[in-house]
Amino acid sequence: MNFFARDVSAPGPDSRLPRGRTRAHLVLPLLLIAAITLSASFAPLAIHLSPLLVAAPTCTAAVARVRFTVAMALTASAAVVLIDWHDGLLHSPLLPIHIGALLAVSGSAVAARALHDRDLRELTQVRAVSEAAQRVLLRPIPHTLGSLRIASMYRAATAHALVGGDLYAAVRSGHATRFLIGDVRGKGLPAVEDASALLGAFREAAPEHETLPQLAASLERSVRRHLAEMSERDPDSAERFITALLIELPDAEETVRVVSCGHPPPLRRQRGGVTHLCVDRPAPPLGLAGSTAEAFPFDTFAFFPGDTLLLYTDGLAEARDATGTFYPVLERAATWTWCCPHSLLQHISHDLDSYAGQHLDDDLAMVAVQRPALHQRPTMKGQ
Repeated sequence: MNFFARDVSAPGPDSRLPRGRTRAHLVLPLLLIAAITLSASFAPLAIHLSPLLVAAPTCTAAVARVRFTVAMALTASAAVVLIDWHDGLLHSPLLPIHIGALLAVSGSAVAARALHDRDLRELTQVRAVSEAAQRVLLRPIPHTLGSLRIASMYRAATAHALVGGDLYAAVRSGHATRFLIGDVRGKGLPAVEDASALLGAFREAAPEHETLPQLAASLERSVRRHLAEMSERDPDSAERFITALLIELPDAEETVRVVSCGHPPPLRRQRGGVTHLCVDRPAPPLGLAGSTAEAFPFDTFAFFPGDTLLLYTDGLAEARDATGTFYPVLERAATWTWCCPHSLLQHISHDLDSYAGQHLDDDLAMVAVQRPALHQRPTMKGQ
């Protein structure tokens, strides 16, 4: 299962509201008009309540579309005539003043609502383009690859953004599954460009190289070429780099191979508890490392049926609570629900919201990988 940033698809102004809300929006302004009209019939003739009817279209504009707001303005205008007729103002200059004031305020409310709807349509279009861009950049990882069960999640820190500098990918390579998770230094369009370059290089090179260090060296060369090309229009590109973690899970071995390029270590959950898989000699981030396989040592860890891996970017470890304390990943991991990758990522996301107050200072990408117990093995896919 794959999750993108929250509220990926916002309803446009023409989207239908839930039936209960639609009825409320219809009934409440009408009740307001009816209540003012009824009150006017019992009020002394010297007290004119018709100016209060301007509240109906004004309130309507805050929650309903333009056409409904116009309808409420016309209904309120009819009520003004009825109330002023009751007050004996039918031939008084106060009647056109009351109606003119209501229509003027209603016109302003309708114009504001029309501008709001236009901006909402534009925002919806931008979000749709952003979602499409993310689906191209971060292709959804299949629910299963080989015998593995997988879930992934991406949350952008910037409001209304769906793409950023964090990245993940997975490919089949022979009789193994390889994963990449990374974090580009920087934000904005340059970060998206760097992430796109690395993802493209990984998808192309992962099936071609026999070992994980060879793959890492190939990615380093690709990142350097990309940054060299960017230096022609961005002098700061020489200072950019990408932390990355490469994972390989062979089908026929109960092991996991890890190459770390300055990236936070993954978590492994086994029956004995949750531990970090820390490599002995991490390589520098991509863009700053060596260009040969020897520059990328790897470590091998046990990964048995029923075990689960969690790959994540520093948006998880560097989330802070109200006091500025970092999210204690290893400590909180003992409280997570590890029964399946999908439930795990949901649990982490909710736990992180509770800890950080639903505010992330950095993008967050996570991939959960589980080697099911033998009696839970899924049908082989993606080979």
